Amino acid sequence: MKIAFISYDFPEYCIRHVNEMAESSQVLLMLPKSTAANYLNLLDSRIRFDSFHRPRYRQPMRQLRTMAQIVYTIRKFKPDVVHFQNGHFFFNLALPLVKKFPLVISIHDARQHLGDKEARLTPQAIMDFGFKQADRVIVHGRSLIPTVVQELGFAPEKVHLIPHIAIGQTDLPHTSSDDGLTVLFFGRIWEYKGLEYLIRAEPRVSKAFPDVKFVIAGRGDAFDRYRRMMVHPERFVVHNDWISDDLSSEMFASASVVVLPYIEASQSGVIPIAYNHEKPVIATTVGGLPDIVDDGVTGLLVPPRDEIALAEAIVKLLQDKDARIRMGKAGREKLERENAPPVVVQSTMDVYRNAIRDRGYDVPDSRHTPIQRDLRCQEMPKC
Repeated sequence: MKIAFISYDFPEYCIRHVNEMAESSQVLLMLPKSTAANYLNLLDSRIRFDSFHRPRYRQPMRQLRTMAQIVYTIRKFKPDVVHFQNGHFFFNLALPLVKKFPLVISIHDARQHLGDKEARLTPQAIMDFGFKQADRVIVHGRSLIPTVVQELGFAPEKVHLIPHIAIGQTDLPHTSSDDGLTVLFFGRIWEYKGLEYLIRAEPRVSKAFPDVKFVIAGRGDAFDRYRRMMVHPERFVVHNDWISDDLSSEMFASASVVVLPYIEASQSGVIPIAYNHEKPVIATTVGGLPDIVDDGVTGLLVPPRDEIALAEAIVKLLQDKDARIRMGKAGREKLERENAPPVVVQSTMDVYRNAIRDRGYDVPDSRHTPIQRDLRCQEMPKC
């Protein structure tokens, strides 16, 4: 099978998918050059990689050139299926130009999240237009299915629930440790991530554990407003920046518990990383998070916007090392059972076959001759 895998975001997520697909298919991966730069070392040499420039939204002529480049590359590749990730303000408008090929779209967020300034640059109507071009759609959270069916008009059998693929280092070069005092918040810092509720929970946690340490890691909102909320700022270690794989691995390895105090959610790529490091997770009962966290088994679930319940859950796990170990191991087992690349990609390939059959085409043989990776823009309009 020939697969064109296209995205403006989610570089590691995309690379984990295509690397697994390289075992049975010929794959073209297209990502923005700047987005992919920090992850190309992970890319399997059998994948054909073509980068493109990601212009600013206020550069429409450059956007048009990028759209033309992507469409040209897809058409020249002649895939059996195109898999597009979520959507993009300008390229959504170009999707009808590749509709000659069966199209699968992974909908990461059917609706924009509170405070997500990047997503709000694209009007919801344009996102919905792009989603509706798909023959089949993939979602990572059960909570997204009603929106996709009722608001976007997809037949239920065209919507496929597939868990988020495991991301993060798999060889775990850093020795896992647990001092019983380290609470980790990891990921983009937008309003919907509910960081303020973790900060409000700190005094109650500190009352039980005066030496507790809260590690906050990720880019996003200006951090000044969060610092002003801190009652004991000395108990916070803040990395308000992009986090390298090595530093990320160190943070998860050192954490006692990983906390997601979200007030909205579709799914989470953070939880599989925590499970990979055998760390228990405390998350809120929003969106697709209850699909990923088995309450009392791989972690604990608490109501959103409830710093008291959040603090009590953190204290409960910090007090019980045996529970942390048990939940961490259960999380790792769940990861291997549901989120491992072979499991996720097998389900994804089934969606591709369905999309191809929807068009009345024969599903091609999965065997292929591997091709070598090409990091340059070949036989395309100038990048």
